[in-house]
Amino acid sequence: MTVIAFVIGVVILVLGLGVSIALHEIGHLLPAKLFGVRVGQYMVGLGPTLWSRRIGETTYGVKALPLGGFISMSGMYPPSPRETRLGGGFFATMVQDARAANDETLVGRGDRRAFYELPVWRRIVVMLGGPIMNLLLAIVFMTIVLSGIGVQTPTTTIAAVDACVLPATENRGACEPGDPQSPAAAAGIRPGDRIVSVAGTPVADFEAATKIIQASPGQRLDVVIEREGERRTLEVTPLLAERSITKADGTTTTAEVGFVGMTATVAPVPQPIWEGAATTFERTGQVVGIIGQLPARVYQTAVDTFSGAGRDPNGPLSVVGAGRLAGEVAVIDAPILNRAAAILELLAALNIALFVFNLVPLLPLDGGHVVVALWDGIKRAWARLFRRPPPRPVDATRLVPLTLIVVVALIVMGGVLILADIVNPVKLLG
Repeated sequence: MTVIAFVIGVVILVLGLGVSIALHEIGHLLPAKLFGVRVGQYMVGLGPTLWSRRIGETTYGVKALPLGGFISMSGMYPPSPRETRLGGGFFATMVQDARAANDETLVGRGDRRAFYELPVWRRIVVMLGGPIMNLLLAIVFMTIVLSGIGVQTPTTTIAAVDACVLPATENRGACEPGDPQSPAAAAGIRPGDRIVSVAGTPVADFEAATKIIQASPGQRLDVVIEREGERRTLEVTPLLAERSITKADGTTTTAEVGFVGMTATVAPVPQPIWEGAATTFERTGQVVGIIGQLPARVYQTAVDTFSGAGRDPNGPLSVVGAGRLAGEVAVIDAPILNRAAAILELLAALNIALFVFNLVPLLPLDGGHVVVALWDGIKRAWARLFRRPPPRPVDATRLVPLTLIVVVALIVMGGVLILADIVNPVKLLG
């Protein structure tokens, strides 16, 4: 049963990634067609084609590897100059091949449905459509997690009451003769009671009750609880005890605080509807902050893998690693809603990564095409400002050598991460 659950988790992750890629390409496809660009292909995946069908002028299909996708638009670049002076050599041949491939997508030099003929702002819209679709998907996934399923939060319902107060200096879990009775047990609080107020202050969650109790050692507090539909007032006097407390920044420290000896029931609490978007933007900012460190992080991952050191749990992952984590989440002994929330949160993280990564201003990424369009717009604006003839469109095929370097770097980094995720994976379980 564990193996089946693991496989189900991986399959859900792969399907979710496939949907994310498909919608990313739709984010390019829809504005391209809206602006009249001729789109020859819309493909989800890479490698051998599993299925395809031509509808109108566009062939739609699915390929074997869910590692990417693409749409093929007419005239991504302007037609080749009639006179070229590229010289010889490997890179010159690459540029010429790229120009020849681009020219094949054009009906002719006056092809008004070519991508390069669009106004600059429309080209930017087309290229940003894919990443923005990923950002929207991340918001949807996070909204489902936070507002649809809810965040696991200690509620005001009591789950357990300690029979005694155990010394913080002793590592034991059972009461012994001589141990003082816990204030909660002495006051008559029972599992299942719901705390209504503490010291006259209504409490909406267990955290609010805990703050009052921790700040009131030695003070007699009136605690109103609800039991079997009836409200009762109990008197509780917190003891001064050394306990671990969590600060606002998430760090844990030890301090002497008021203690009564009760724990809360944990349940999913839906968050306000805007929390999904707020959390997505917050995490997007975090990813932007580390994207420049990606080569260094991948290098460290390679070092950890070949040296046998443990992986950084916050380090980069490949699709293989993400799938493995999804499988481990699926087999965790937890309510199914908790596991579903974890997988959805993982899909949201993948979409945030796709959004940020595709905006890197290097070809062949979407951000690179945006930079080319912006440079073209700057050249045209400069010519208008000084009343010069309109310049030729920017010939991005000259950047093919740089594009090749970027592609090779991406393949190498992807290969390193896949290898690391196979032989030295990040694990949720032991």
